[in-house]
Amino acid sequence: MATIFTHPAIALGLSPLFGPVFRSKSILLTGMILTIIPDLDVIGLRLGIPYNHLLGHRGITHSLFFAAGFSCLVSLLMTRNIRNHFSKIWLYFFLCMASHGALDALTNGGLGIAFFSPFSNERYFFPYTPIDVSTLNIARFFQGQGISVIKSEIIWIWIPCLFVFVAGVFGLKKYNKNLYKNTKKHDD
Repeated sequence: MATIFTHPAIALGLSPLFGPVFRSKSILLTGMILTIIPDLDVIGLRLGIPYNHLLGHRGITHSLFFAAGFSCLVSLLMTRNIRNHFSKIWLYFFLCMASHGALDALTNGGLGIAFFSPFSNERYFFPYTPIDVSTLNIARFFQGQGISVIKSEIIWIWIPCLFVFVAGVFGLKKYNKNLYKNTKKHDD
């Protein structure tokens, strides 16, 4: 799995692409939290739930179905006063949450991701797995293995997210500037 430090990079990277989401700290923070929530399934390992079980690690909480449903619920709670942005906020939350499974499917270890759970518990990796898998053992992570994991995450996740963020910020500014120019022409 990718680390808890890296999953939120997706929420940051995507944020400027969603206009009002970029300006709302609560929406951004919620998106960052949603990128981490799928890994709450590791609690199941402590409770004796087998890794390959539907409720096991990288099971249903990493699925697209779970991401869609949970994001819908959170979006409903977050958009009580701003209904006209529900679909945009839901899409942002869904992409944040679904990115968790996608990043984990790019790692080089574990059992794969149950993308289609609860309809299928088959586990998948992407054909290319450049990201070093992180250990679930915190002590081992901080004793050295974590450095190689963080290095691969910087290359394969942080740098692309930074690129998307910067491109989104400048693209959004250009879009808003053009929108203003077009509006001004119609007003004259």
